[in-house]
Amino acid sequence: MALQIDASKPRYEILDGLRGVAAMIVVAFHLFETYSAGPVFQILNHGYLAVDVFFVLSGFVIGYAYDDRWPQMSTWSFFKRRLIRLQPLVVLGCVIGALFFFFGDAPMFPLVAQTPWWRVVLMLLLACLMIPAPPGADIRGWQEMNPLNGATWSLTWEYVANILYATVIRRFSRPLLVVLVAVSAFFTLDIAFNIDTFSLLEARSYARYTLIGGFGLTPDQLYIGFGRLCYPFFCGLLMYRLGRRIDLRGGFWWCSALLAAVLVLPCPGAPDSLWMNGLYNAVAVLFVFPLLVVVGAGSKMTDARTTAVCRWLGAISYPLYITHYPWIYVQLKWAAEHPDAPLGTHVFVAVSIFLISIAVAHAALKLYDEPVRRWLKERFLGRLAGTSSGSGKD
Repeated sequence: MALQIDASKPRYEILDGLRGVAAMIVVAFHLFETYSAGPVFQILNHGYLAVDVFFVLSGFVIGYAYDDRWPQMSTWSFFKRRLIRLQPLVVLGCVIGALFFFFGDAPMFPLVAQTPWWRVVLMLLLACLMIPAPPGADIRGWQEMNPLNGATWSLTWEYVANILYATVIRRFSRPLLVVLVAVSAFFTLDIAFNIDTFSLLEARSYARYTLIGGFGLTPDQLYIGFGRLCYPFFCGLLMYRLGRRIDLRGGFWWCSALLAAVLVLPCPGAPDSLWMNGLYNAVAVLFVFPLLVVVGAGSKMTDARTTAVCRWLGAISYPLYITHYPWIYVQLKWAAEHPDAPLGTHVFVAVSIFLISIAVAHAALKLYDEPVRRWLKERFLGRLAGTSSGSGKD
């Protein structure tokens, strides 16, 4: 979720801001999810689609940052830049998850109490190296790629996208990229409408007619993760290469309002016509999110306050996303152990976790991420380190 861009290139600050808005909604979505009876009943119902927003933004800004730099940049240099940008906060998020692992012992995490400390340390090592945990190595009970910090699953797929872009896709012509995006749209439709062309989706019956998934190494989760990645990321790249923009006065606020509405509206068609929710998911990913990027990239800042808001949201978006989930595990445990606590107490705990997440993310950015990345760039990129931050985590 920030991109290394030549200092001479302007920032897409509205895209920064939109990524921050999506990250805030993700945290709120996970807090409400603690009290949800399932996807149909989730309060901020489509908050999970924020990941697809991140992917389309990433595709756009990766193209913006790197498409014109390949004559002077090697594939290895690209990978070094991506690792320096993304990996320090991945490590921090995993360390936080490990430190608070045993504080999340709750009925919905059946393996926590049975896990010896040395397995937590081993899992931390794997997580810091971005090696996904196979189902048999699970230490929590949810079969996540990273049971210490579940949110890193989307970073795993982001790394996959970066590898594909650097090794193959960057060479695609526009027509060939159009074909790739069109083919990728099939996977989005197959998952959203539960068509299940390849007979892989039966295991996720709890989330039919949604795009929920991608966080594990089981066949269904791998298929969903790959399907969720391909269209948004490469559509974002295509949007950049086509060069089409829409200039809308007050673009950030209009885009933020539309984004928030899409991510929080109730589940349509529940409970008897859930295909309508599949249609909602598909329209959002195939059309609405690319439109937001086109408007966000084409619109201009109108005042200093909006600029400041977008810059702050953009700066905190990736730290917030990658460090918030260990606190959600703790909240889940607290809620499970205090089901009869007054509503006001539950609200207070949730708001506290939200504010703690933001405070930790801000501290992580200023005290850890920026200094570490600055040192790594000076150490491993040398004179090429003199770049400025761009939009999001790319």
